[in-house]
Amino acid sequence: MMSYQFTPLHHYLEVFMRRFLLASLWVSPLLFCATASATTEQQAQPSSLTSITPANTFINDSILPPIKPWSGASETLLMATDQPWATPFEQQGYLSTPNYDDTMAWLDKLVDSSDLLHKVSLGKSPQGRDIWMIVASSEGAETATALSNNDKATVLVQAGIHSGEVDGKDAGMMLLRDISHGNKRALLENVNFLFIPILSVDAHERSSEYNRVNQRGPINMGWRTTANNLNLNRDYAKADALEMQHLIRTINIWQPDLYIDVHVTDGIDYQYDVTFGYNVKQGYSPSSFTWLETIYRPAIEAALTEQGHIPGPLVFAIDNADMAKGVSLWNPSPRFSNGYGDARHLPTILIENHSLKPYKQRVLGTYVMLEQTLKTVAQNSTKLKSAIYEDKYRNPSKVTLSWQSEMLPQGRDFKGIDYRIETSPISGANVVRWTGEPKLYANIPVKANTKPDVIVSRPVAYYIPPQWTKVIKRLSLHGIRMTKLTKPTSIAAQQYRFSDPTFSSADYEGHQTVTANTSRHKITTLLPTGTIRVATDQPLGDLAILLLEPQAEDSLFYWGFFNTIFTRTEYIEDYAVEPLAAKMLAENPALQSEFEQALTDPIFANDSKARLRWFYQRSPYYDNQYLVYPVLRAAK
Repeated sequence: MMSYQFTPLHHYLEVFMRRFLLASLWVSPLLFCATASATTEQQAQPSSLTSITPANTFINDSILPPIKPWSGASETLLMATDQPWATPFEQQGYLSTPNYDDTMAWLDKLVDSSDLLHKVSLGKSPQGRDIWMIVASSEGAETATALSNNDKATVLVQAGIHSGEVDGKDAGMMLLRDISHGNKRALLENVNFLFIPILSVDAHERSSEYNRVNQRGPINMGWRTTANNLNLNRDYAKADALEMQHLIRTINIWQPDLYIDVHVTDGIDYQYDVTFGYNVKQGYSPSSFTWLETIYRPAIEAALTEQGHIPGPLVFAIDNADMAKGVSLWNPSPRFSNGYGDARHLPTILIENHSLKPYKQRVLGTYVMLEQTLKTVAQNSTKLKSAIYEDKYRNPSKVTLSWQSEMLPQGRDFKGIDYRIETSPISGANVVRWTGEPKLYANIPVKANTKPDVIVSRPVAYYIPPQWTKVIKRLSLHGIRMTKLTKPTSIAAQQYRFSDPTFSSADYEGHQTVTANTSRHKITTLLPTGTIRVATDQPLGDLAILLLEPQAEDSLFYWGFFNTIFTRTEYIEDYAVEPLAAKMLAENPALQSEFEQALTDPIFANDSKARLRWFYQRSPYYDNQYLVYPVLRAAK
C-alpha cells in the first residue's frame, strides 16, 4: 500500500487541480460555476495559491461558517489514486462517495480477493435492494455459527442509517482494504468485525448535492429517511421499517459484543471533529457503561488525538445561541440506537462526526476510531463480555421507565468556536455568526435527563392475550423469549386502567402516539389457552419491561399499538339509561349516597350527559374492557 503526505504548497496545488478536474468532468454545472467563480476571485488575489483552502470544494461552502485548513497524521492512511485498491472515495479526491452499485461492486471485488472476508445479505429493502454485511474474521467465517465458534468478541459497525451521513461507509471500506491487502491483518487475530456499509439503502440512492445543506460533503449525499419516509434512528423500539427488522434479526443472529452506529451531526460549530457517546451510568447497563467509560473512551480519544483529530463527548447545546447556558448529557430512550443498546445490554456507541468539518477529515477520524475499536476490544474482550453478562442478569427489582432533567454538580470544559450575535436583515431575528476561531468555554453547566421519574416494581411476568398478534410478533422480532399457555390458567395479577388519554395532534413516524393517566388494580382472572407469557428474568427482560409498561417513553402502548382500546363500540340510549338509573338507586342506597356526593361538583351537576354516563359506567351493561390495558402484570 502506498501512502503520502503533501507539503503545504503541493497540497494546495493538488486541491486546485482536483477541484478543476472534478468540476469539468462530473460535477453538476451549478457546482462548476460556483467553483470557477471562486477560482477567478482567488486568482485575482496577490497570493492565490495560499488563499485556496480544502473547505472550498462543496456547493454550500459559501453559506457555512468559516473553518481553518486541517492536516493530520491520519492522512497517511490515504492510498494514492493510481493504486489498484484505492477506494472510490480516494479515487475521487476525498470529496465524493460511491453510489450503491459502485460501493457493492468495489466490495465484491475486495471480498473475492480475500480469504478473510465474506458477504451476506441481511434482507431486501422496500425497493428491492439487498442490505449487505461484510463478515471479517481471521478464519474466514461465513456464518454466525462459525463466527461464534472462534470464541472471539465481535464488533458490529453500521454506516448509513441516515444515508446522507456515510462517513462510516468510506472509512470502513478503507479499513477492510488495509486488513485484506495492507499491513493490518493482525487486527483480526483476537476480534471479529461485522460491517454494514449502507443500512438505509433506498435512501442512499435518493442522492443529491442539495441534501443536508448544513454538512460539508460528500458532494452527493443520500436522504435522511427511508423510501417510506421513516427515520430508522427513531425505529429501534417499534421496529416498523423493513430495514430495521432486518437489522434487529441480524443482531439476534450474530450476537455482537459491541455495536457502533456512525452518524454526522447537525447543530452548532465547535472544535471537535469526532464526538461519540453511549448509555449513562444511571441507565439499564451500568457495567457496560463502566467498561466504555474507563477502558474504551480513553483508548479511542488517545488514538484520535495522536492522529491529529479532536475527539469529545456528544454535543447537544442547551441554547445554540448562548453557549454559557451549557450542554446536555443525553440519556436516550430505546427508539435510538444507543438507547436500544442500553435496554438490551448491547454496548452501543453513537458516533456523531461534526458536519462542518470537511468530508476527508471526518472519514479519516472514523477510520482511526474503528481501527482502535478493534484493538481495544481485542485486548479487553474478557472484561467486555463480563460486563455484558452482569447487565443481562442483574434483574433489578425496580425499573425506571422515564427520567427528568437535572443539573449535574460537575460542569465540563468545552472546546467551542467563538461567535457573535447579529440581527438578521432577512428574518429580523438574532442569528449566530460563527467566526471560525477556537474558544475554550471553561466549566460550562451540564444538564442531563438522569433523575428517575416513573419507577415500577419488576413483575415476574407479563401476560398478553393471543389476539394482540402485532404486539406479540414485535416482541418476538426483538428476540424476547415467550411461552404460550397450553390450557386455561387462573392467575392473580395487576391490570392498568387509563383515564384522560392524550393523542398526538400530528402523525409521528407513522403513528398516533398516546399518553394517559394510569391506575393499577388487582384482579383474579382466567387466562385462555394461547395467552403469551413473557418472563422478565431473561437477558432481554429489561427490554420487555420498557416495551410493555405503558408509562415507558417508547412502550408499544405509547406508539399506538393498543389504540383500539380507546374506541367505544357499545352504547346505551338516554331513554334506556333513565329508568335503569332509577332502578339502580332504588336497589342500592349506597349508590344513592355516592351519587349525591358526585352532585356536589357543580360541573358534573350541570352536565346531563355526564350524569347519565355515571350510571352507565356502574351498570352491568358497560364495556369492561374500555380504557383497560390488556397486558397483565403477574407476581407469580
